[in-house]
This record gives sequence, C-alpha cells and structure tokens, in this order.
Amino acid sequence: MSETPTAKPQQVHVEVELTSEGQVQPVLANYATVNVVYGLAYLEFGFIEPAALVALAQAAQQGEPLPKTLRGRQAARVAVGLDVLQRLQQQLTQTMANLRNQQPTPS
Repeated sequence: MSETPTAKPQQVHVEVELTSEGQVQPVLANYATVNVVYGLAYLEFGFIEPAALVALAQAAQQGEPLPKTLRGRQAARVAVGLDVLQRLQQQLTQTMANLRNQQPTPS
C-alpha cells in the first residue's frame, strides 16, 4: 500500500485587531520568566523597584551577602500553548534583529 505524502500546512498572513471593553493601559515590567507545565507555557511579568536592583548589584560587587529573596510586584501572568510560545519566540527574534539593524554603526 502506497502512502500519499502529507501536505505541509500553508501559512497565511492575516491582520489581527484586538479590542477591549474598557481602556487597557500597558503594564510596566522589568522582570520576566517562563515556566512550562503540562504543555502550557506560563509567562510571568513583574516589576522590581529599580533601587532594589541597584542595591543588589552594589552588594554583589562589594562581596556582601545577598538576600535569598528579592520581592517584586506581579504585573501579569499569561498561559499560552506551545504553538503560541513558538510564534512569540519568532516575533521576538525578528524584533531583536530589526532593532540591531536600526542601530547606527560607529564611525
């Protein structure tokens, strides 16, 4: 019995517009982490006071003991499927490449 080759899914580009019932304000985050559990990726974004980060860096440079825990405020937690995580990774890679290309070259 001969098998027919499986067709590769075709990618298409469609603009997506997200709407909200109310006003959505961006949330500032200076910390992010990703954990994968049971096929879902949990992206956690948080905010740590900049002064705490500076104090931590100074303590590390001076060889002082570091705290076991650094407290911050959770800004958002998002669970996504691994397919969405892969698309996010592709978008982030492209964005970073575009940013590198925009930087002026030193003369």
